[in-house]
Amino acid sequence: MQTIVILGPTGSGKTGVSIRLAKEINGEIISADSRAIYKGMDIGTAKPTPEEQAGIPHYGLDLVEPGDRFTVSDWKEYAEDRIRDIKARGKVPIIVGGTGLYIDALVYDYHFKGPTGEKIGDFEQKTCTDRTEIKGDYLLVGIKYSSEELRSRLKKRIDTMFSDDLYKETEALVKQYGWGSQAMKSDIYQYAWQYLEGKLSLKEAKNLSFYADWHLAKRQMTWFKRNPEIVWLSLEKVYPYVIKYIHNEQRK
Repeated sequence: MQTIVILGPTGSGKTGVSIRLAKEINGEIISADSRAIYKGMDIGTAKPTPEEQAGIPHYGLDLVEPGDRFTVSDWKEYAEDRIRDIKARGKVPIIVGGTGLYIDALVYDYHFKGPTGEKIGDFEQKTCTDRTEIKGDYLLVGIKYSSEELRSRLKKRIDTMFSDDLYKETEALVKQYGWGSQAMKSDIYQYAWQYLEGKLSLKEAKNLSFYADWHLAKRQMTWFKRNPEIVWLSLEKVYPYVIKYIHNEQRK
């Protein structure tokens, strides 16, 4: 049974199309987002709400507390367990996310071991980091945009995210965890907090958040472009392409 991988930069529409696919192909979704693993970081990481999830099982969300150690090796092991379980129940696993190292580690079966054989999380010490052969039955589909289109989407998303709900979430996170967690410092929360503290105007906070997302998106695309197995499509073509592919596979 095929495992579908829907990938792309932040703000590209992966969540919506993956949920639509899951409804059609009896799928369940595994998040490949290194920010969505943190509990309490919902709005700032654009996690799908329970309403948006539309009854489709989602895995890989809210796994650890901000500041807790959770490596790419941990995620790979978690995702492999979920894939086996989903397939065992006759459903289709759908990996969805923008963390390229997570996805490569899974589909190319990276092995994270140090000199003595212990499992580690340091990217530089992996024993296998090539993209020469996918180690399993995966279909990789990437969502592509022009730079102008993606910038426009990100600006609109930032405008939507800056809201009373984000401010409440930020205040709750600061109260519970302080600023000791790098997870919070590297996300929209730092700019929302500076706005709440009066250190930034709303316009400045939004601009800084947008540029942080834009630079993240560019890094993600640089990573993904190294992978020759990805089929790149515009957002509106992803759903029909995957449906047709699965139907053709079922006829074989």
